[in-house]
Amino acid sequence: MNMKLSVVISAYNEEMKIGKCLDSVSNIADEIIVVDNSSQDKTADIAKSHKARVFKRENLLMLNINKNFGFEKATGEWILNLDADEEVTPELAKEIRDILDNPSGGGNIGYWISRKNIIFGKWIQHGLWWPDRQLRLFKRGHGKFVCKHIHEYVSVDGEIGELVHPYIHYNYDTIDQYLTKLERCTRSESIALKESQYQWSWFDAFRFPLSDFIKIYFAQQGYKDGLHGIVLALFQAFYSFVVFAKLWEMEKFQQMELPLGSISHEMTKNGKELSYWMRTSQMKESNRIFEKIVLKIKRHASL
Repeated sequence: MNMKLSVVISAYNEEMKIGKCLDSVSNIADEIIVVDNSSQDKTADIAKSHKARVFKRENLLMLNINKNFGFEKATGEWILNLDADEEVTPELAKEIRDILDNPSGGGNIGYWISRKNIIFGKWIQHGLWWPDRQLRLFKRGHGKFVCKHIHEYVSVDGEIGELVHPYIHYNYDTIDQYLTKLERCTRSESIALKESQYQWSWFDAFRFPLSDFIKIYFAQQGYKDGLHGIVLALFQAFYSFVVFAKLWEMEKFQQMELPLGSISHEMTKNGKELSYWMRTSQMKESNRIFEKIVLKIKRHASL
């Protein structure tokens, strides 16, 4: 039984990328829906030239509201959700079409798909950016965003499988692009934390960035991506610091006296944690038994 596939794309000022996105799904899409978030360039015109149904919407902070709108306009039995800077590979297109034409997924109503993030010209294979699984393929009427925060997955009401082949995300091309998106994302995330009644403290100014840096650079082996890895881990640490700063801004820049001793204690504690993870990563990478022993002793001494 052949099932129809609706490809739903959300876009804002993506005239440079949306054409390739649309071309990548031309062989599998029975219907293409583009939700144009009030673009000021030729995004909508390019979408229409690819025979997409285009719906213009306000450029909301919570863009997932507009994505849900696109899902509601779909008529296919299945929906593939993409952003305009993403492309489906021929291998993934075939895999999706095989599932729709020969349904035997054991009742799956959604599928996780790995995402290859190309950042500053490089495929980032560690940290947050790989395999970066996203729930993008699902049965119409069974999935939507809950719209609580900007970085969330589609929520589905049934069994979920996983596809073998990834799709490509041409993420950040420039530093300016990253910083522009950072403003929107940190604003959304800080609002979500505020609405969840998170009780922030001054030491979050240290702990938010350090936690993210350690997670990405050491625990998720971002160091294996070379200079790209350290830059992206530091950017993510800065991202987390900005989230903290915006929470503080929501409290009208609450004044607070901080004893130097407390600051020193927090910095020493964070320094020990950073040293622990650095030694741990060095141990994992070393092939020499003696070096591993020395690093283990140094790691223990750093606690």
